[in-house]
Amino acid sequence: MTSSEAAGPWDDDTPWGPDAGAPITEGAVTEVVDRPRLREFTDRLSFSLDPFQRESCAALEDGHGVLVCAPTGAGKTIVGEFAVHLALQAGTKCFYTTPIKALSNQKYSDLVAVHGADSIGLLTGDSSINPYAPIVVMTTEVVRNMIYANSPALDGLSHVVMDEVHFLADRFRGAVWEEVILHLDPDVKLVSLSATVSNAEEFGDWIKTVRGDTTVVVDDHRPIPLWQHMMVGNRIFDLFDQRIRPGERPQVNGELTRYIKQREMVEDHQRAHSGRGARGRPQRGRPTGTISRPDLIARLDRDGLLPAIGFIFSRAGCEAALEQCVRSGLNLLEPDQAEQVAEVVARYTGEFSPSDREILRVDSWESGLRRGLAAHHAGMLPAFRHAVEELFVRGLVRAVFATETLALGINMPARSVVLERLVKFNGESHVDLTPGEFTQLTGRAGRRGIDVEGHAVVVWMPGLDPTRVAGLAGARTFPLRSSFAPEYNMAINLIGRLGLAGAKNLLERSFAQFQTDRSVVGQHRQIDKARVILRKIDTELVGRASGLGIDPGRLAPDEPVGDASAYDGFLGYMTLREDIRTRERDLKFHKRMTLQANTVDELFGLKRGHVIGLHGGRHRGLAVVIEPANDRRDPKPLVLCEDGWAGRVGVSDFLNPPEVVGNMRLPRQVDHRTGRGRRDLASSLRNTGLSVPKGRNTKRSPAADDGELADLRARLRAHPAHELSSHDELFRLAERRNRSLREITNLTSSVDTRTSTLSVTFDRIVAVLTELGYLLADVDAEGAPRMVVTESGSTLSRVYSESDLLICECIRAGVWDALTPPELAAVVSSVVYESRRDTYSGPDLVTGNPTLRETLSATHKQWRTLSALENRHGVGVTREPDAGFATAMYTWAAGRSLGEALAVAGERGRPLPAGDFVRWSRQVIDLLEQIRMSAGAEGRLARSAKSAVGCIKRGVVAVELG
Repeated sequence: MTSSEAAGPWDDDTPWGPDAGAPITEGAVTEVVDRPRLREFTDRLSFSLDPFQRESCAALEDGHGVLVCAPTGAGKTIVGEFAVHLALQAGTKCFYTTPIKALSNQKYSDLVAVHGADSIGLLTGDSSINPYAPIVVMTTEVVRNMIYANSPALDGLSHVVMDEVHFLADRFRGAVWEEVILHLDPDVKLVSLSATVSNAEEFGDWIKTVRGDTTVVVDDHRPIPLWQHMMVGNRIFDLFDQRIRPGERPQVNGELTRYIKQREMVEDHQRAHSGRGARGRPQRGRPTGTISRPDLIARLDRDGLLPAIGFIFSRAGCEAALEQCVRSGLNLLEPDQAEQVAEVVARYTGEFSPSDREILRVDSWESGLRRGLAAHHAGMLPAFRHAVEELFVRGLVRAVFATETLALGINMPARSVVLERLVKFNGESHVDLTPGEFTQLTGRAGRRGIDVEGHAVVVWMPGLDPTRVAGLAGARTFPLRSSFAPEYNMAINLIGRLGLAGAKNLLERSFAQFQTDRSVVGQHRQIDKARVILRKIDTELVGRASGLGIDPGRLAPDEPVGDASAYDGFLGYMTLREDIRTRERDLKFHKRMTLQANTVDELFGLKRGHVIGLHGGRHRGLAVVIEPANDRRDPKPLVLCEDGWAGRVGVSDFLNPPEVVGNMRLPRQVDHRTGRGRRDLASSLRNTGLSVPKGRNTKRSPAADDGELADLRARLRAHPAHELSSHDELFRLAERRNRSLREITNLTSSVDTRTSTLSVTFDRIVAVLTELGYLLADVDAEGAPRMVVTESGSTLSRVYSESDLLICECIRAGVWDALTPPELAAVVSSVVYESRRDTYSGPDLVTGNPTLRETLSATHKQWRTLSALENRHGVGVTREPDAGFATAMYTWAAGRSLGEALAVAGERGRPLPAGDFVRWSRQVIDLLEQIRMSAGAEGRLARSAKSAVGCIKRGVVAVELG
């Protein structure tokens, strides 16, 4: 990015400086000489390569592996395509791996269009097309499984492309990328393509360490400049001031800031004079001052900023946004374009039966597409998503409302990206977007070869500070952190291939250990510095003590601890003081935790009509419970106070557990939403004659009755050094010494913990597998100890699932042997499916089929036994089986209609989206295939698994699987 661009287009991936934009290379020749394979490749392209692409391709032709880090949309995949070209020209094989099936399908189509169907294959678990082709596109898990199985498909492999390799930071699946990098034959050239990360050189250093000769190419330049905006009401402002002098850091646009302040003042004034007061209830729906979605899209259309992706971090939110725009009458397409849409829709839905079309609401979905509007999220039927993707690329969908999954490599670039919120739900809580996530999302803006610039628009709402947006847009630090951790299947496969010592050696070569070792080097430096400081303090302390007539020998830093002499001498006296403070803190903490736990129990136990007293917080006096709490972990009953306030109270509102002082009869329907209703109920509460109990005495210290603390205090008063308490400088030196000792102890503990975490986890996993008989401790021919993979272990080595060991325990115990194919499909779903919400999912959810319910209970029993063993060995507990999808899976596998299956598949009364139904069905099929391969082809379970796959693979599921 040039300095002149700093005043306008904000290149969100480019560092400051006059040389920004030049690729950083290591191990590559900067002057690219003529190379025949590269010339052949570029001759068929309709565009010229960027410098970073030329550098990367040249390194590949020279026989190096490459790591390419560049922004979204910069064209990294051209390097992967050159690897494909090299393999085809050399008569060898190339695997092109991606993190998600949708991206694999898209890449397969792209390569077929260039090289023809005979040369390209696809393997995703769901699909197997031309698997013996010289070029095979696959998900990363597939190549990992090939490596562990010593598949003959690896013969002749010369290149592996790892697209989106930064996925190795994914906490659920990231370890797969490291396993592949570590296990591939050294002769295979690795082509690693990553989004921009700030520690690319560190990642490259690791790849060089484990793979050998690797060229690292880092290019921070965005080929399409990105402008950052905020939309306030119906006005669009530049986020950054365009009047910045060359070389200066961008500043938030002053006009934007002033306009927001004026708007907030006007809205505060309007609220104050609306009869509601400043604390009146806000209107439902979108916050005051924000633009409606139809108006937002229409405004972008007028400004020439379509096509646009509106990122909404909720499936329901995406569908609601689409419905609002369709209902408004907004239409972004001409009649002839609408007819083209209809042709694409017919192609994707032509195999659906009339009843399925009605259930899936195909006509309603198509009506939005014919207006140029669509949603895109994981809950949609895959056919719907693929149609939206094709129509968007063809310019026939002008605005799409999408969840963040669209940003994960799928080729759907837009002219503009719109963010309505900077907060998302991560599965556990609502969290702020990180700078890396913001960059990934906004990176979709700007279509190479079509747009001269991209635009990112953040919708302002009350309380959103522009400086917060600027902080996200201007951040440059996106470090890549390893998520590698040993698991059961991994441990079995590593020991089976490499032996116990070899497996541990491989763990030590992981990126996780590489990063740990580097950080430990820094901590060792901190320890060395702290020890130097400690020696200086000791010298000064001895000098000060000698001046006071204290024997320096009693100040030695290596005094014995834990025996009678632990508190001898001056330093022993200081240890006494430290121990007293620690004990006091512990007692206070214990009291606080006990009070909190009691308060939680009492709050959760409150019933409707209970009258309690409030002593702290904003409200005091009597309060009556209107609605009990429903969450035991954080109980917040709804109460009404005698001053007329109604709301939920929690642990933070009580100094002591709530005390019930009486009961109050309440009407069946309590009107606490209107002022009159609250006043009437508050009056009735005051007329009960009940009174608030006096607050319990909380002033007495928990230390008053503690014998250990009393003993320490007595020893302190009797200590000879107690007479020196007036010598402040001596005590300050001693306290500094204690702080240094604590720092050294904490750092040393951290180093010991970090350097051994992987090894300790692996040893614990091996202990579990040994106790269960999946591994056998033995000796080799020379008498050296070794680990042998048993027959049960061989079964485990072929099961790739989050619940791998539980599945194998059920297979080994014969728990699933007597099931019919539909019943087996239902039970298998319980170790695959995971409810999206905190809902009950026990085996008794299933009714009407005693065999199925009993087998689910037996599966749960196996889980309880396994989890107890895991707890005993300190291993992370396997996820509990979830029966939430079992009835739906049984219904479908038994041959019933899609409508019947979806009707019993929802959670909390919400129907399961058809896309989720197909996705979970795919995963059940995948696991059934693994069970079939692992359980022995002639066994009853294997035959039942094969039949179950056939039962599931029909209708919309079969359409999606091909």
